[in-house]
Amino acid sequence: MKRREFITLLGGAAVLPLAAKSPQTQSIAQSAQSIEDAMRRAVERKDVAGVVVMAADRKRIIYQGAFGVADIGEARPLKLDALFRIASMTKAITSTAAMQLVEQGRFAIEDLVEKYLPEFAKLSVFESFDSASGAYRVRQATRTVTIRHLFTHTSGLGYPFTNSIVRDFKPRAGEAYPVGPLVFEPGERWLYGTNTDWLGRLVEKVSGMSLENYFRQRIFTPLVMPDTFYSVPKDKESRLVTVNRRLADGSIVKDSVQPATSGFTPIGGGGLSSTASDYIRFTRALLNGGELDGARILSASTVALMGRNHIGAVGVPALKTAMPERSDDFSFIADGRDKWGLGFLITADTVPGKRSAGSLSWGGINNTYYWLDPARGITGVILMQFLPFADRKALALYDAFERGVYRLGG
Repeated sequence: MKRREFITLLGGAAVLPLAAKSPQTQSIAQSAQSIEDAMRRAVERKDVAGVVVMAADRKRIIYQGAFGVADIGEARPLKLDALFRIASMTKAITSTAAMQLVEQGRFAIEDLVEKYLPEFAKLSVFESFDSASGAYRVRQATRTVTIRHLFTHTSGLGYPFTNSIVRDFKPRAGEAYPVGPLVFEPGERWLYGTNTDWLGRLVEKVSGMSLENYFRQRIFTPLVMPDTFYSVPKDKESRLVTVNRRLADGSIVKDSVQPATSGFTPIGGGGLSSTASDYIRFTRALLNGGELDGARILSASTVALMGRNHIGAVGVPALKTAMPERSDDFSFIADGRDKWGLGFLITADTVPGKRSAGSLSWGGINNTYYWLDPARGITGVILMQFLPFADRKALALYDAFERGVYRLGG
């Protein structure tokens, strides 16, 4: 019996064999049970309020389960079709949209961004910054930002939670910086930042469509992803999971400010809400070289290109957080060894019991994560909904889930 003959039902309540038990059958059942046990224990310990997990191979779902609650205050049970704010998991979709336009010859990866977005002309870069006073000096950048830099987070743009200069910078009166100033010269280093927001602007400018409409027409409808939106329809808002926060004492409480579900300007770097089943259809399409159930969104050669190292000798560092209330340290990165492709972190080393070298992954700030392993033909999604990002207990649960998936026989 193959692993595809098992599926964990809603809530991880049962594992159903479709043939007589054998040693392999029993092993698969035990592996599935280990995933369920890990999820349930995490909820019981209050490590997380709730979690939805889903794993697949190239052909089908091999495991799925929902555990805990969607709303701490209401004790609303979490279901498989729950809607999560997936935040930066939006970036992979934006990158896919951009590569569709590359395939159409609408722009090239090496094009200068200023060719399409004039805000990128004559950018400034920090020469110095005094953290105590906020005093700074800038100079004109000697390099120009390319579209590849946006794909790979090597433009010099950061986020307030990934860089203290970006966090603390306040322009002097009369000065305006539509972009930047950059923290370093383009191509010099890797820094997680607002790059994909601008890549989204590029998609809109070149396609003449809003991101919401573009994604719906070119990605969500072909892949049958009916539950992925920037603006969540009113009749689906009841399925949204509330965003929580871990306090200093380790407890989890409902965040006092919930993200808007509509009325905001969509950006390429975040903002989508989705379900595990929708998102895994997207990752399965990539796992299958850009095609799923007869619908093709990218060519196989383009998907392969996206999964290659596009930062050369530059390494992806395990960043220290600049805003502990938003994010913990990026401890899930193999410091300096991992690479970045066109929209994805690339795992440099095979991890025993887990993903292969060359696997692609990333996540969202509310502790939502995905990976796809082309070598083994496995993809997984784990969705939680609380801050800070890269929470140690969330990462431990992610690790337990992934290890359980590979024990299924992936």
